[in-house]
Amino acid sequence: MLYFTLGDFVIHPDQREWGLGQVQSIVGMNVTVNFANVGKQMINCAHIELIRTNPEEWKNKG
Repeated sequence: MLYFTLGDFVIHPDQREWGLGQVQSIVGMNVTVNFANVGKQMINCAHIELIRTNPEEWKNKG
């Protein structure tokens, strides 16, 4: 079960260099995320667990 909704901000646990991403669409376990550094990517959340965050937390970590 996914724990985020459209518009949420996420990071990819294995690709942090992609930067902060925003959820654009959710179809089943496939989530399209627009990442700051690489653009739109489709992530299968059955295999990758995205980490929900907010822009302020992400900015303070960088």
